Amino acid sequence: MLPPIIPFEPVLKEQLPTGPDWIAQIKWDGVRMLAYEDGDALKLFNRRRHERTLQYPELTVKRNLCSAQTYILDGEVISLDPENGTPSFYHVLRRDRMSKPDVISQMVHQLPIAYMVFDILYCNGRWVTDQPLADRQRLLHDVLIPSPHVQEVANTDDPDTLLAVMRKHRMEGIVCKDLRSTYGIQGKDARWQKVKIMHDLYAMIGGVTYRDGIVNAVAVGVYDGPHFVYIGHVGTGRLNSEAWRDLTRQVAPLVREERPFSNRPERSAETTWIQPQIGVRVQYMELTHHRTLRHPSIQAFAEVTREECSADQLQT
Repeated sequence: MLPPIIPFEPVLKEQLPTGPDWIAQIKWDGVRMLAYEDGDALKLFNRRRHERTLQYPELTVKRNLCSAQTYILDGEVISLDPENGTPSFYHVLRRDRMSKPDVISQMVHQLPIAYMVFDILYCNGRWVTDQPLADRQRLLHDVLIPSPHVQEVANTDDPDTLLAVMRKHRMEGIVCKDLRSTYGIQGKDARWQKVKIMHDLYAMIGGVTYRDGIVNAVAVGVYDGPHFVYIGHVGTGRLNSEAWRDLTRQVAPLVREERPFSNRPERSAETTWIQPQIGVRVQYMELTHHRTLRHPSIQAFAEVTREECSADQLQT
């Protein structure tokens, strides 16, 4: 079996690239997965080189992903939300964390997955990573065997329209790729660029955690009628060290014993509760299954009212 590799990664950009050599693809909200076939066995490994062959038997039992005898495919395993038909990171993560074969066999039908393949790195005994993406895509198209569980990711030369469609359907974003690009194993550079669709909202801080006496994360909430509802802990963003020290001074007189949130936040045992008086603007990707913010980051402090911190802002 070929040793698992760390896949090539796109860099995050805010603007779309331009030029005749750029194509765009849907950024699937799933788990990055590489499929390795050596002629004797087909195995799956994630981006951290952890094996996931057991978790997705529908991809490995029949060993019919590809007509080549040996290969390495790169793609994303996704699971669609049965309610709206869009990829659900929550559902695919449930599949990815399962380890009992009897439970997995049941979930094959209850939480079906698809392998969205966008690249081929090795084919019939030779590496093709030094070939341009355009050539690798032609090869992938020739050897991939599409099925309900295996699909080839399509290109478009109109990234603006694709991004608008992704925004309309509240999906994660797009990836733009230079058709001249070789594949950089364990690499990350601007020949592949991802543009994520993010949302902003105003929230109030209802709790904080400390590291070495300085606030290092905040528990934020919004108002749903009379209820102050917890929506997540945020410890990243655009605040510098001086801003965190200033926040530490601001929250000191606001500390209270009782939890201000109507629901029970994560990390409650380590959180110091405060009176919700400090507003923040938070950026996030989407709501999780538990209605908390996924990938939140603090953009700035904000002078806002309770009405401006309404739960109506939440984008699912």
